[in-house]
Amino acid sequence: MTDSKNKLDDTSKDAKAGGSKKVIYAAIVANLGIAVAKFIVAAITGSAAMLAEGIHSAVDTGNELLLLIGEHNSGKAADQKHPFGYGKALYFWALIVALSVFSLGGGLSIYHGIEALRHPEPMQDPLWNYAVLGVSALFEGYSWNVSRMELNKVRKPGASLWQTVHASKDASVFTVFIEDSAALIGLAIAALGIFLGQLFDNPYFDPAASVLIGLLLVGAAFTLARETGALLVGESIGADATRRVRAIFESDPAILSVADLQSMQLGPDEALLTASVQFRRGMRIDEVEGAIARLEQAVSAAYPQIRHIYFESGALRSAMH
Repeated sequence: MTDSKNKLDDTSKDAKAGGSKKVIYAAIVANLGIAVAKFIVAAITGSAAMLAEGIHSAVDTGNELLLLIGEHNSGKAADQKHPFGYGKALYFWALIVALSVFSLGGGLSIYHGIEALRHPEPMQDPLWNYAVLGVSALFEGYSWNVSRMELNKVRKPGASLWQTVHASKDASVFTVFIEDSAALIGLAIAALGIFLGQLFDNPYFDPAASVLIGLLLVGAAFTLARETGALLVGESIGADATRRVRAIFESDPAILSVADLQSMQLGPDEALLTASVQFRRGMRIDEVEGAIARLEQAVSAAYPQIRHIYFESGALRSAMH
């Protein structure tokens, strides 16, 4: 590939990394302020659901900091120890985030809710809770919308947001999106628990809402673990992308047949492709080199994230006999 092509790829990579960091920074600002407000109001009113929400926001703030570490480490240049770069570092830290959401967010919320159910206390002045929940919804909605717009940049026509999340290779963006989606649902559960407790003068609704919020976070954690775990162990570029790449190979006049194409995601914007193909017999070495360069250019034009293409050596030997 030419130097100009590499520069364009690096520019595109930097732009996407900038978009991912924008999503993370927006989430940090929103969650940090919200966490402080929730803890203060939880102390004033004694709301278990509000305390669960405070824990949730505090955990989310820490998680975003972990994602920034992942973003930084994944941007390191390839070296002798990691010849394909450090792109998967982001997936590792995203998996740590999933574990954090499960243990700290979900576990603590469920534990505190159960404790409050065993020893319920009457709520004091729930108006403060409603005020903080309303402000929190605005901040969380802003952060959620930032991540949604970033996902929309890679959203295929007719695809739902969930399908886009499932297909996304950018762990920073879909992690924040899933966290913020869980946060907005959690706010609704907390508000409902506080309202029902106030309406029926029943102290059990509020801690029950805390348990539900914890279960919601456990579900979000499993979703994050599934998505990031698949990328960490070597997810492919996807069936649709593989079919398009196969069509590019099969349309080239130098290729007789395509036996197999295998791919692996190395990071949010970088993938590896191995090709087991059969070239036309009797080709000169310069013709084979020209065909390879032509195929690399065509594949790169269709999928810029495929930065490494390797051809099976047997296919090259058979072409020149």
